[in-house]
Amino acid sequence: MPDAETVSSSYRLFDSPQARDRLVAELVAQIEPRLTAIRRELHQRPELSNREVWTARFILHRLQELGIADIRANVARHGLIATIRGGRPGRTVGIRADMDALPIDEPPGLPFASVRPGVMHACGHDVHMTVALGAAEVLARLSRHFSGAVKFFFQPAEEGPPPGEEGGAKLMIAEGALDAPRPDAIFALHCYPPLEAGQLGYNAGVMMSSCDRFAIAVRGKMAHGAYPHRGVDAIVVASTIVMMLQTIRSRMIDAQQPMVLTIGKMQGGRRYNIVADEVLLEGTVRAFDETARAETEALIHQIVSNVAAGGGASYDIRYEQLVPPLVNDARLVKRMVPTLQRVFGGERVIEHAPRMGAEDFACFAREAPAMFYSLGVSNRAAGVSGDIHTPQFAVDEACIATGVRAMTALALDFLMSDS
Repeated sequence: MPDAETVSSSYRLFDSPQARDRLVAELVAQIEPRLTAIRRELHQRPELSNREVWTARFILHRLQELGIADIRANVARHGLIATIRGGRPGRTVGIRADMDALPIDEPPGLPFASVRPGVMHACGHDVHMTVALGAAEVLARLSRHFSGAVKFFFQPAEEGPPPGEEGGAKLMIAEGALDAPRPDAIFALHCYPPLEAGQLGYNAGVMMSSCDRFAIAVRGKMAHGAYPHRGVDAIVVASTIVMMLQTIRSRMIDAQQPMVLTIGKMQGGRRYNIVADEVLLEGTVRAFDETARAETEALIHQIVSNVAAGGGASYDIRYEQLVPPLVNDARLVKRMVPTLQRVFGGERVIEHAPRMGAEDFACFAREAPAMFYSLGVSNRAAGVSGDIHTPQFAVDEACIATGVRAMTALALDFLMSDS
């Protein structure tokens, strides 16, 4: 690849945003085969949350190959922070990529399928890391030509740390990830199968919901199934709780406030002819609004208490607020969407509705103006359209170049703007 001095003399890098876009596109095209190889190597060796040991070593080695000297490793266990400083002082922009994979078996057939049984990059974090590494390579080569700094956050445990462990964005921030220099704006993207490769999606304001998790243990009294009146049937009480919890959405929360309550696990009973003495329920709550979120938590406690009392059972509830709603900074989005439209054309940059999935990038977005946007990854004509968090998830790897060009343009435009 030509050095930055050569390419800047060819394109007069800062003569215009359009000239800069052409230069970045050329640089990305030159490294695209290597980026594809990086993504495939990451895809083959997925690691679960808080266990990203090999992944961290791989990223560290690649950052060092790029000549980046300012690297902090072992943040929030296996996270990394790398800072590229421009030729002159200025503002700081952050770029975040998540690292962990999911406990999903990948179907056979892909030449670079996961070699780790039961673990798969089924949420696209291999693509996210590759995009960040690609942007780091381009920006490192152009560093003498811009002011300020670009700070990369490679974050572990986005899918949530294992029970009993800390991790993810909260722990990175607690360990000072945002300090010295503190980002004036921070960007992140996520693979989004509803969009085709080459498309991007955005939303100003709420982008993704909160995520809470709860567990309810209902305790009754065991009895022979022929004499249920001698016991307290935990299954009946738990079933009533499940049905009543659904009325929170339909009857107790403002109908104009989106909220989802899902019971994902119901386990209990010992034998077909024994009245169950214990049932465990586990579920999740998602909301865009903090008021609706708080109301739902309070109503869960109220309903469980009332139903258990009415059925003669006892109970325990463990409720955890995991991730707040992800709220994009409206001013930042308004300012940066024209960058994406300029680079890719307005027809390929699509405003879409908020979605009920959750993202712990929300913790970063509470600390600095943030823009989280969607990277189209599908190619329906080629049969690439599986959804995230499923074994069928796949991407058209042309999305990698789109992501690198988008992230690089956002960083450079933000650093070069006057305010």
